[in-house]
Amino acid sequence: MRAAVLRVLLTFSLLCTATLPLQARQSGPAQHPPGAAIASAHELATRAGFEILAQGGNAFDAAVAVSATLSVVEPISSGLGGGGFFLLHDAKRNRDVFVDARETAPAAATPQAYLDGNGGLDRDRATNGPWAAGIPGLPAALVHLSQRYGRLPLKASLQPAIRIARDGFPVYARMARGYAQRRAVMQRYPGTRAVFEPEGRPLQEGQTFRQPDLARTLERLAERGFDGFYRGEIAQRLLEGVRAEGGRWSADELAGYRVREREPLRFEYDGWEIVTAPPPSSGGIALAQMLQILEPWDLARLEPAQRVHLTVESMRRAFRDRTFYLGDPDFVRIPVKTLTSRDYAAGLRATINPDRATPSALLSGQPTPLEDEETTHFSIIDAEGNRVAATQTVNLLFGSGLVAPGTGVLLNNEMDDFALKPGTPNAFGVMGFDANAPKPGKRMLSSMTPTFMVSPDKVVALGTPGGSRIITMVLLGVLGFADGLNAPEVVALPRYHHQWLPDAISIERDALSAETIARLRALGHTVDVPQENGDGRRSSDTWGSLQAVAWDRRRDALEAGSDPRNPVGRGEVVPAAELRRK
Repeated sequence: MRAAVLRVLLTFSLLCTATLPLQARQSGPAQHPPGAAIASAHELATRAGFEILAQGGNAFDAAVAVSATLSVVEPISSGLGGGGFFLLHDAKRNRDVFVDARETAPAAATPQAYLDGNGGLDRDRATNGPWAAGIPGLPAALVHLSQRYGRLPLKASLQPAIRIARDGFPVYARMARGYAQRRAVMQRYPGTRAVFEPEGRPLQEGQTFRQPDLARTLERLAERGFDGFYRGEIAQRLLEGVRAEGGRWSADELAGYRVREREPLRFEYDGWEIVTAPPPSSGGIALAQMLQILEPWDLARLEPAQRVHLTVESMRRAFRDRTFYLGDPDFVRIPVKTLTSRDYAAGLRATINPDRATPSALLSGQPTPLEDEETTHFSIIDAEGNRVAATQTVNLLFGSGLVAPGTGVLLNNEMDDFALKPGTPNAFGVMGFDANAPKPGKRMLSSMTPTFMVSPDKVVALGTPGGSRIITMVLLGVLGFADGLNAPEVVALPRYHHQWLPDAISIERDALSAETIARLRALGHTVDVPQENGDGRRSSDTWGSLQAVAWDRRRDALEAGSDPRNPVGRGEVVPAAELRRK
């Protein structure tokens, strides 16, 4: 497997990763990082974070800058019209907190509202336009981070995003391809056409993409905070844009949105403390289950097929539980203590045959939810030891496709992450269950899994987009750091995935050798190998965009790894003495 990493990915990772050992200041573990490290899915966002650090901001101010800039330069993945999860470590207070800025369901979004004339699920309404959109949470999160944890005014931290929205940036290949896929939907809406086709032509790679309306919306947010988005002129334009297309939001729902601070999940794995996302993320519970199932095995000493077999069996069991038990903890009771306990993991482990795949049909249930892959993540460590792992999204490519005129805000289509019709999968395989049924103000289930790893010698922040594959990519990242790899090596690791149903291992191109695939099939696994398409490309060549930063306290060294699968991403380390000159 390591050979595949070096052959396929690691050659390219030098373009978007950084690992910078700095001179040790003491013999024991360093007490503060020797600088700052940021890894994000776009170079402009990473630069924005360092720009704010250079002005005296901390990691939380930088997180506002990175998040807002990603909202400008990655409309394919995230934006002010979406939401996200922010995992924070406040070094001064030695406190971890999970900021939940997931979107919420409008009161009008009852299950009946998504049925067609025959009583089936209206897939167009569930994924496109105003009925697909939940009440956005990301703007409230930016205000919350700045006011409660930041050092600089919100107006300062939002300036890079405002500037880039106003002046523009070059359209990159993934953005142009994604727009081509969603153009037929996005052309339905006048507000969207005005932003994405001001001259009547689709986005082209290399053209400068400017968003003056979005710049003005960011300026309002910067000047007036929460009220600049959720009340007043911007809120009114959002409401009018939704209503003009037949949707039903209310002013009270916008003004009543609140982020939630939740206690992160914590558990131990192989000498590391893992701090990760609680519900309404499904990722943290699944990660706890998988790692605790695997812990008794010395995975590093196993031959590749056996290691993959056991890891896949842990994935299979965690994803089965994900389907039945998880939802918004403000609305449903979730047996978190049981699901994350070592005793429960031991029971699941006892059902694994080391020499044979367990057919998923033997683990009774229904297909597990599968979410879209167009999300984004960034990770930050500052010179004070504060850190952020944040994952944000609008769900599908370009969300619902609807821009409210005059705002530049592209609305999410996260309503499709609810179980809108019992027993009916959504566009990505989500089956309907009561725990994840929509109710007014409820947050839809997510796979986003921002995560910290902490040991006496090393601190890590990591996460990725990738839909349901987020969870297994973070799992493989944790295992990579536990094996002693550095951040650039971890983000370049090849990936494989199993999610209970369909009962198959999916893999990236060249992730596993032919010998390993043959051995897995002999154990009873179905392995889906990427196939050539008619245009010469392969299906599912690569997944996700893992972003990781790490502080090696023994060596007093910082590392930043930005996934080489994403050519516009950037991981960078800057020594403390240079931050003010950055």
